[in-house]
Amino acid sequence: MTVGIMQRDPATAEFFDGTARGELLIRRCADCGHHSAPRCETCPACGSAALDRVAAKGTGTIASWTLVHGRPPRDGGPAPVTAVVVVELDEGPWLHSQVITGAPQEVRTGLRVAVDFERPEGGEAIPVFRLAPDAVSA
Repeated sequence: MTVGIMQRDPATAEFFDGTARGELLIRRCADCGHHSAPRCETCPACGSAALDRVAAKGTGTIASWTLVHGRPPRDGGPAPVTAVVVVELDEGPWLHSQVITGAPQEVRTGLRVAVDFERPEGGEAIPVFRLAPDAVSA
């Protein structure tokens, strides 16, 4: 499964400006320092609306996953399989994404990942994850 095309709107423009630069922007509370997901409008820890956008390290751990099986191609080849994951970033927020490296069947809870960006033609740069080099051998 390929990454779908996403278009920006006023609410997502700053996030996609970051992905275009190769940065994964998350929210950080100016009052308590808690990190939260990119779309948060108030801090889940203290309720403050004073949230800044900061670049995440881009590393994390797979918290949950599933395999999505696509339709087999008309030529009779194998059906595509995509590993869809929930990643817990090292800063704490959880993101939904997909793993784009390794065999999808190698994906497991607890594996380390690093962010990368797919840039589908006609859309915005989308954060995806790659397995850390030593993730599968663990």
